[in-house]
Amino acid sequence: MFLKGVDVAAGDVVFFKKDVDKKNNDAFEEAVANVASEAVIHTALLCDDTGNWVIHAARQSGVSREQLCDVIEKLQPESVEIYRAQVPQTTRISAYRWAETKVGSYYNDIFSPDMHDSKGNEAFYCCQLVAKSYEYAGIQDFCPPHQLNFKDSNGKFLPFWEEYYQKRSLPIPQDVPGSHPAKLIHSNYLKLHFAQVCFPMMNFTVPKTIDSALHFVRGARVALTATKYFDVYQPRNGEILTRCACASAEVIDEVIKDAYEAQQSWAALNAQQRGTILRQAASIIRNFGDQLAHLETVDCGKTIQESGWDVAASADTFEFFAGTAHNIAGNHFPLGNDNYAYTERVPYGIVGGIGVWNYPMLTASWKIAPALMCGNAVVYKPSPFAPITCLLLAQILQSAGLPDGVLSVLQGEAETGQALCEHEGINKGEAETGQALCEHEGINKVTFTGSTATGSKILASCSLLGRMKPVTLELGGKSAMIVCKDADVDIAVTGALMANFFSQGEVCSNASKVLVHKSCYDEFRQKVVEQTKSLIIGDPLLKETKIGATISREHLNKVKAYIDEAVKQGAKLLYGGDVVNVKGLENGYYLSPAVLECIDEQMKIYKEEVFGAAMLIIPFQDDEDAIRMANDTPYGLAAGVFTRNLHLAYSLASKLNAGNIYINTFNITNSMIPFGGMKQSGFGRENGVAALEAFSQWKSIFVNASEKLDNPFRN
Repeated sequence: MFLKGVDVAAGDVVFFKKDVDKKNNDAFEEAVANVASEAVIHTALLCDDTGNWVIHAARQSGVSREQLCDVIEKLQPESVEIYRAQVPQTTRISAYRWAETKVGSYYNDIFSPDMHDSKGNEAFYCCQLVAKSYEYAGIQDFCPPHQLNFKDSNGKFLPFWEEYYQKRSLPIPQDVPGSHPAKLIHSNYLKLHFAQVCFPMMNFTVPKTIDSALHFVRGARVALTATKYFDVYQPRNGEILTRCACASAEVIDEVIKDAYEAQQSWAALNAQQRGTILRQAASIIRNFGDQLAHLETVDCGKTIQESGWDVAASADTFEFFAGTAHNIAGNHFPLGNDNYAYTERVPYGIVGGIGVWNYPMLTASWKIAPALMCGNAVVYKPSPFAPITCLLLAQILQSAGLPDGVLSVLQGEAETGQALCEHEGINKGEAETGQALCEHEGINKVTFTGSTATGSKILASCSLLGRMKPVTLELGGKSAMIVCKDADVDIAVTGALMANFFSQGEVCSNASKVLVHKSCYDEFRQKVVEQTKSLIIGDPLLKETKIGATISREHLNKVKAYIDEAVKQGAKLLYGGDVVNVKGLENGYYLSPAVLECIDEQMKIYKEEVFGAAMLIIPFQDDEDAIRMANDTPYGLAAGVFTRNLHLAYSLASKLNAGNIYINTFNITNSMIPFGGMKQSGFGRENGVAALEAFSQWKSIFVNASEKLDNPFRN
């Protein structure tokens, strides 16, 4: 069933979409689409709560009751969207019941407003039937005002319509009041409830507007109903983008049931077959790079330049892991006397992924790509602060050929993530597909990127007796970069900007402690302040902007509080730390990047992760002093060294306690290179072949092929 398990109801309105830029085999459909502003070719009313049946008006059959799957087969739409009228349920029921009384009526072949065809019979065209149904139910303005149009974009009648009406000896009813599916879909009463791509590999498109259908379940965008919702804000202007339901524990149970079934067949494919789909996803990401970058910026506030880099890196991630089939292999061990052993890499089963808001699409790619390549299914929960592009990533993978249920995206806040971590499987009383599901253990592996405090809670959730699960944690940091006395100061200044001001400073690996040798401290301080002052703060959608919007008002206040407290404690603010009003975006969350000196090691800003644009420049006497301050933290995510002497660089790198060391650069990543931390910055690695180890486990098989077995219990 097309809508199996989806919360639909009688009276919901179905729209069928097909791209007008692609050649249509049906001349009538093409003519209908070519006079519209968007590619909506047909509409219908659901007439039961299962979603199996619709009532619609079609040229071949008039007004009829037909199975939705049969309508899809005939129309071959690229996508189907279901909208729910925001009216009482009784009104929706009245609408579809009135439509049922019209079953058997003719098709309104001349689009007459009085609902009669060219022969005088009572008749309806598709949009007219839906609109009149709701008008009968009491919603007189259900369809936005519309005048029939039969002209192309140049104002000339399409030849198809000229011939069409000439055959009927009737004038073309240009500008006569009527309706069109492309206009009805924008009714003030309708809200998107469900979206399904029908023919993958053909038609992924980036939505022009964002609605509440932000969950991806069973291969479709879904707007869930729930008891708890959260608002999604645009950091650049402070406006609410949409409102989204939090997935409940019951929804998670259902999704994991689907994931269990889907994972079995997904893992049965060989690694090259899985890689083909990942490679196709990389291609789609690149094809829509600019549009995805735009939404990433709208979603999290970072500059459009950085979003472009992140989208490109996401494509690189899928392409890299698509090529790792040869790494998902075992070994053979001869043991002598016709005995041998071999090993296999096998998937965990279902991976629960929990994402972060500063790199929404990229960190999702780092988790999803290797997990899928290893044969796992993934249930992914984005951050509620930036939920949009992770959803689009799921749609991209489906368009690339990923089977339904292998990847699901569930939105929510902390409770949803905790439910994913603690999921212990399906109760036997709830199982619907036999004993295999009864024994299903739910989420088998968890991967998380975010703060150390949250990571600690996730680790605790995954350590409950009877529900222990392996975890990959990429957590916070309080990193340092060392500017040695022989460093190229200009390069070091550039490195310091990279280490502090990407994504408004909201980067876990940031080196907020910039340790500068006293011999070049004054020159470095002057140049870093000058360059920081030159950074353009403003609308992140503009290419010239270098500092975008902080993720939320609350987080902006938190970062500013760190800066203000440090100044009160004796730190000297050389520049920044001010709330910035951007013209036209006065409600956005903008903070100028700060540079501070005179830092005491007991200050909170020295010890704690600020996760904002606050650079601390600190002089040091010698290399030992620099190493001490760099390692003086419970974290261990990153560190950097700037020097012309590579022997010195290697020596210092060996003494720095961090998972990622940068020499004469900072804050770069690559899908080929493992990324992760030490100490309180987490454990496990993302990216590189190391990520395959994180999402698969070894199985050892011992074989006796000798046709005999010595009995060790016989004398």
